[in-house]
Amino acid sequence: MRPEDVRVCVLRIEGTNCEDEMYEAFKMVGASPEKVHLKQLTGQSPSELKRDVEDYDILAFPGGFSAGDYVRAGAIFAARIRSAIGPQIRRFVESEKPVLGVCNGFQILVELGLLPALDDVMSPEPTAALYTNDSARFECRPTLLRNDNRGKCIFASEIPKKKVLMIPSAHAEGKLLSMDPRFVDRLEENDQIVFRYVGENGEDAEYPWNPNGSPSDIAGICNPAGNVLGMMPHPERVLTRFTHPDWTRGYDSEEGDGLCLFRSVMKKLV
Repeated sequence: MRPEDVRVCVLRIEGTNCEDEMYEAFKMVGASPEKVHLKQLTGQSPSELKRDVEDYDILAFPGGFSAGDYVRAGAIFAARIRSAIGPQIRRFVESEKPVLGVCNGFQILVELGLLPALDDVMSPEPTAALYTNDSARFECRPTLLRNDNRGKCIFASEIPKKKVLMIPSAHAEGKLLSMDPRFVDRLEENDQIVFRYVGENGEDAEYPWNPNGSPSDIAGICNPAGNVLGMMPHPERVLTRFTHPDWTRGYDSEEGDGLCLFRSVMKKLV
């Protein structure tokens, strides 16, 4: 498959506000992304605009405040998906096609049951939650993420293990919690922890380097198969050197730290 043959569905509804950056990220690595409204997948659009999610190779859920984040962050978007195209989404994931959810997209994947997916590909109800930040406020700043994945996640396959990336965070509900007392242990055992927040010298993060209080400094997780990644920080917001906060102070790469995630998944497909 050629890079330009990789079709990416950047899925949005009202309140999504990071679809342009997500579109640009996949465009920069040679893919053919398309911004698609959920109504185009559910038969609620004119016939010439109708799309089928199974025609795409990658599914991406951008950040934002979908449906105003009423009820819970991502809950309404997820409920609409589950009720209208739930079986198609399950088949998409079971076929091991890549799925990426960033910030609100991560919240949607958790609400859909696609993450953490410890006991089923798509659990019938959420088994975890992205809870209110410990600070009880919206946190927006550069954060440092360490790749702690041991090789399972396809979105980290080209990122050296233990490499630290600068990826900005901007969220109010990013603390990953579960009622399962062995939740973090199971994620670790399954190699589902992909990124952890770290301090400025690579040490275990404390606030503000961990902006939400997630246990074990978790910033992003994948499903047991490694094809679904959810993360709170925004890799699509740091694609070039000019979007890095240190770009005038010795940052010597032309690429931003976020682009490597998109290069990784493309390397697996082409």
